[in-house]
Amino acid sequence: MIIDDGNPTDQLERSLIDMAVESWRFSRLFARVVNKLDAGEAGRYVNQLRYFQRKVEETLDENGLKLVNVEGLQFDPGMAASAINIEDFEPDDTLLVDQMLEPIIMGADGLKKSGTVTLRKVHL
Repeated sequence: MIIDDGNPTDQLERSLIDMAVESWRFSRLFARVVNKLDAGEAGRYVNQLRYFQRKVEETLDENGLKLVNVEGLQFDPGMAASAINIEDFEPDDTLLVDQMLEPIIMGADGLKKSGTVTLRKVHL
């Protein structure tokens, strides 16, 4: 969900958010591919990926936006993320965010785009 009231500034921000989400997805895919390379070859690509991610973060920061990744954190129903597999668990289960499918985007004035996650049960 992207919050938008229809003015041109919001359209530009929405476009930036869309590009940030797609960049985030591409970075994750690229990282999985790089992990399949031998160590000698992977190093150069890992550095390029870090540079790309840093540039995306800097651009978002310049525009008052921030990507939020909650992977590995305990799930809270109040999180700004929808859990696509929440119905697989009991209400009293302790849950962790297993994987972010879409990041949360925050702005200076609050939530700009909610994220999407999958969950897993914590076995105590």
